[in-house]
Amino acid sequence: MRVLALASTALLTALAGVVPGIPAAAAGTRVTGFIRVDQLGFAPAESKHAYLLSTTAAGNLPFTVVDGRGRTVLTGSAGGDRGPWNTRYPHVHLLDLSALERPGGYRIKAGGLTSPEFQVAPARLFAGPAAKALTFFQSQRDGADVVPGAFGRRPSHRNDRAATVYEWPTFAGDDTDVIKGELTPAGGQKKVDVEGGWFDAGDYLKFTHILAYVDTLMWAARRDGGGPEVAAEARHGLRWLDKMWDEQTRTLYIQVGIGAGNEEGTFVGDHDVWRLPEADDHDTGADRRHIRHRPVFRAAPPGQPISPNLTGRTAAAFALAAQVEPDRAKARRWLDRAATVYAQARTTNVGRLVTSLPFAFYPESNWRDDMELGGAELALAARRLGDPRAGAWLAQAAHWAGQYLTHEAGGDTLNLYDVSALAHRDLVLALRGADARGLAVGEQNLIADLKAQLEIGAARAGSDPFQAGAEYAQFDAVPHAFGLAATARLYRSVSGDPGYDGFGTRQRGWALGANPWGVSFMVGVGENYEKCPHHQIANLGFPKPLTGAVVNGPNSEDLFADGLGGHFEEMNHCPPDGVDRYAEFTGRGARYVDDVRSWQASEPADDFAAIALYALTLMSRD
Repeated sequence: MRVLALASTALLTALAGVVPGIPAAAAGTRVTGFIRVDQLGFAPAESKHAYLLSTTAAGNLPFTVVDGRGRTVLTGSAGGDRGPWNTRYPHVHLLDLSALERPGGYRIKAGGLTSPEFQVAPARLFAGPAAKALTFFQSQRDGADVVPGAFGRRPSHRNDRAATVYEWPTFAGDDTDVIKGELTPAGGQKKVDVEGGWFDAGDYLKFTHILAYVDTLMWAARRDGGGPEVAAEARHGLRWLDKMWDEQTRTLYIQVGIGAGNEEGTFVGDHDVWRLPEADDHDTGADRRHIRHRPVFRAAPPGQPISPNLTGRTAAAFALAAQVEPDRAKARRWLDRAATVYAQARTTNVGRLVTSLPFAFYPESNWRDDMELGGAELALAARRLGDPRAGAWLAQAAHWAGQYLTHEAGGDTLNLYDVSALAHRDLVLALRGADARGLAVGEQNLIADLKAQLEIGAARAGSDPFQAGAEYAQFDAVPHAFGLAATARLYRSVSGDPGYDGFGTRQRGWALGANPWGVSFMVGVGENYEKCPHHQIANLGFPKPLTGAVVNGPNSEDLFADGLGGHFEEMNHCPPDGVDRYAEFTGRGARYVDDVRSWQASEPADDFAAIALYALTLMSRD
């Protein structure tokens, strides 16, 4: 039976949010604009919203929702004006679809406009794009253990099995990755095996800082409801992370490869060449020696204290594997790895954190959240395995949580640079059932900060026409949106309060099409998704889509002031005509460009896909 047949006209009018005092628009009224909606869809009980972006005011404009056969299943009226997006589209109106609960595929029609299709389906709907994120990681695999997939991937960078360790290079400036002079081998260092892992983004560099975060989220996704295929991909990352930690010498290697060559032009780096990764091992160019034999760098000299952001998140990845690994002997091995890494942390006179070379690639400032996360995961793993160190790690996690709340809280939400939301939730789980007397924080302190992080996003959403909790005109808007979606579920899991569920749903929706550009920023999800990612494998395999990739999305329009630059000679031009079809939607200081040259907006990254994977996994279990 159709929804329309079940609801009275009065109820439908109330649900649609008719605006008092604004005359109802005639049914035949036509508007110029677009309907933006989450192109994946909604679970039946979720709140459901779409947005009418228009050139003229359209309050109370009638809308209908039709099924795949064109039958009307819901009617309503557009809500009040939420404010301007830009001068071309100065009106945004909310369309409330929450009464639509029957599973199926639907479109919205209003003022002569038609939306992309979206689904209403059980929560397992979200497992589909989560699986696509795993497909992306398979495309990102490096080394011998590759998955051919759509791009016919072949083994790459097998020379990484015997890589030379170098001292940190000197860069030509704080805002460049160009190196001064030659690289200097680290004294007394043997060759190291760093083959495997995942490429970090659209290039072929590999970073411990990123992979530890990604693997942490993958293992958390497996523990929190993801299927065995999540663990299979997480193990691929863990094998590489294990190589990057030398247990005997207490050395953590942080990076394989360099971004650019040197000022003198005697060698090039990864960002100077556009090619498939399997070409590197056999590239005989005189200036390609660091492409052919990629350099490796350490976080600190052997046995010396290591930047705590790195030790915390690396320990967390190992400890989460120990929580999930069914073989208890292997699980104890991962717990011991986590313990030795965690104990190596530099927690006094920390100075500038170590992330990548150059630091400007990933300029992190928080670290106490990483130490809280590492301690919480160690405590949970130790409890599972009956390890007597559980209490000590619980106390350390609580200490660092208190330090985070004192020194770092209030500025960020869940993403690569702040993992406190996951740390808080897991520390609450560790506190429950344990002797928590005398610890630096209690459950309510942690739950309150989870709520405070959601309020950061909710405050932004309240003044944004599309109810976005992330900042459009900053890097990483899309992963921040998925991070807020995940945090809403983490908060509910320990507080029992579903009050932010609707907010979390809207953040997922924003990332998947309910945004000013009408783009799903996850490739392969929805009708209109990112088509021209800044990604070498995908571009050279064009026009096949990089399924499951998550891109940065909109960014500050100032970053595009000098244009997109030229193409590498080897690049496929994408879009072929070079036209920016989203230019008219630039607004509020933010621009999105779907172009292979647009690294600022269209480059995918592992950390983006990992937080999307985690958020969608949590939502699929509702």
